[in-house]
Amino acid sequence: MQTTRDVLLKSWSEIGEKVVQLAEQFPEEKYDFKRSPACAPSAISFATSPSGTATSAKSARGEKPDGKLNELPKAQYATKAAVVKALKDKPRRGHRAAEAEPGRRRAPRSTDLWVSFTEHSGEHYGQLVVYYRLNGIVPPASRGQ
Repeated sequence: MQTTRDVLLKSWSEIGEKVVQLAEQFPEEKYDFKRSPACAPSAISFATSPSGTATSAKSARGEKPDGKLNELPKAQYATKAAVVKALKDKPRRGHRAAEAEPGRRRAPRSTDLWVSFTEHSGEHYGQLVVYYRLNGIVPPASRGQ
């Protein structure tokens, strides 16, 4: 029997895998691509967008947010390989945080928190799909089998 925790972590992992796939398949030479400032004055680069999804496990562990933008430092994550590695680690960190909670068979610390993490990752997924389309690339999920 699946628990609420199982369902939440499955959704968390699925969106994480989709974001990783986008990051892996996007050309590294386009990682600094930004949407036109006319369309989005505060546009962020392709590399910066998925990095916001990679930092959620800190909150899952009950650590207080520091109030800074939810992004990986460019100096530390300057390459495609570094960004992809951080994104691949995201679901594992989230699962470890949930496993560490008392009553592991129940829902994680806050169901709302995990739904929010998954939803936020989905928002970044959508942004990355736009970057694909603006560069004339068909996103992986839109390609035929």
